[in-house]
Amino acid sequence: MTASHYDLIIIGTGAGGGTLAYRLAPTGKKILILERGPFLPREKANWDTVEVVHKDRYHTNEVWYDQKGNAIHPGTGYFVGGNTKVYGGALFRWREQDFDRVVHKGGISPEWPLKYRDFEPYYTEAEKLYEVHGKRGLDPTEPSATEDYFYPAIRHEPRIQEIHDSLQGEGYHPFYLPLAIKLNEVNRRLSTCIRCNTCDGFPCLVDAKADADVNCVRPAERFDNVTLITEAKVKRLHTSFSGREITAVEAEINGEIHFFSSDIVVVSCGAINSAALLLRSANEQHPNGLANSSNQVGRNLMKHQNGAIIGVSLKSNPTSFQKTLAINDFYWGDEDFDYPMGHVQLLGKVNADMIAQESPSVLGVSFQERHTFEAIATRSVDWWLTAEDLPDPNNRVTLRGDSVQLHYTENNTEAYNHLLNRWTQILKMIGCGERIIPASFYFRKKLPLQGVAHQCGTCRFGEDTKTSVLDINCRTHDIDNLYVVDGSFFRSSAAVNPTLTIIANALRVGDRLIERMA
Repeated sequence: MTASHYDLIIIGTGAGGGTLAYRLAPTGKKILILERGPFLPREKANWDTVEVVHKDRYHTNEVWYDQKGNAIHPGTGYFVGGNTKVYGGALFRWREQDFDRVVHKGGISPEWPLKYRDFEPYYTEAEKLYEVHGKRGLDPTEPSATEDYFYPAIRHEPRIQEIHDSLQGEGYHPFYLPLAIKLNEVNRRLSTCIRCNTCDGFPCLVDAKADADVNCVRPAERFDNVTLITEAKVKRLHTSFSGREITAVEAEINGEIHFFSSDIVVVSCGAINSAALLLRSANEQHPNGLANSSNQVGRNLMKHQNGAIIGVSLKSNPTSFQKTLAINDFYWGDEDFDYPMGHVQLLGKVNADMIAQESPSVLGVSFQERHTFEAIATRSVDWWLTAEDLPDPNNRVTLRGDSVQLHYTENNTEAYNHLLNRWTQILKMIGCGERIIPASFYFRKKLPLQGVAHQCGTCRFGEDTKTSVLDINCRTHDIDNLYVVDGSFFRSSAAVNPTLTIIANALRVGDRLIERMA
């Protein structure tokens, strides 16, 4: 094992690495995939709220640190498929203007060297690959598309349809949330998805979530030229004497150190861990970390301004699969706020066990009896709000010994606050929120810093070697055979889920790698 040489090594199997493996597998090139975690077990606990939410069964137990040195427990997991194993499956294209320079109340979102048109064909491929269900023409901010969704939109259940109609009646533009799930509503007997109430934030017991594991890694693994090693934690990357190429990947497997070599190495560990790996691999040729001559590795960490709220009304909400509706009417602002605000979408339906996690102070009252939590849950409609956070070089990933340390100060918060207040007003107006509960259980341990599902920006791409880590094809400026393919390359974060853009970019970079290896 220690003497093996490959054409290409991919480190990580999430939306970036897993998709890239799928793209490259048919080339016949000798590919090694290293994943630090195992396959996520299929077990009854997959759908158990106490296990998933309260006990964090599928989150890592490793400790990171904040900028003050306080220990934090990140809301991230290490499995084949990465965080797509527990994602909600909302896969959005960015708006065309998201790739341009955008003025926000809190600062500037920088222009990208590539534009929407460069990603559009790969967005189309990504939507097919991840079985995205949706319908075009309803969202007034949506970008142009060469094809309609290949899979039809997921229908609203009756209570959500009522909310849709109420919003539409007030002049707003609700639309079907684009979702990556394996649901056949025409013939449910043939559907992998059973349309359950434990999808958003949960692993799928029946593998009905279109994730990087099921849709990409498993198909790639069927090729004889592809080798997957799980529970292989990459510790360092080693370079040649010149420092211009990676010569070895050092990984710990079953407590032993192994070295692998390849012509090309791709780091796809997620924006935080990819930056940490480059910093951890510092050597004489790269004293500040690999590919860090620009001093940009780890900087410009973004993760969105996210919030979850519960609107409680007197009307019952028997919805099972709730996450089907979204609205972008305030994406670019409002009549009294001339700056971008953000995006709103439904969450998976909360239940009594989730509400109980807010005890002892739900609605400002101490509740200890389960029937009270159940009463709230059966009358709630649950929402996720996202506003863009802006790149700041002081928001960064560093190391504290061998551990990750996050330096992060929120920015552009006024936009999020306007979005929250505006949406609260609308919920009350349509009878969907007599009371509003801030739902902190969607952040692990109630600390926003730990909610890193939308992490991006730590190895930004660009054409200027002094201000970026990667070139436009995600190859590092400093090391010829080293690529980073995950959310690290983002120059800005937009205000919709980043995953489809990560997937589309992996397909794009895959084509460039195929050309290079030809």
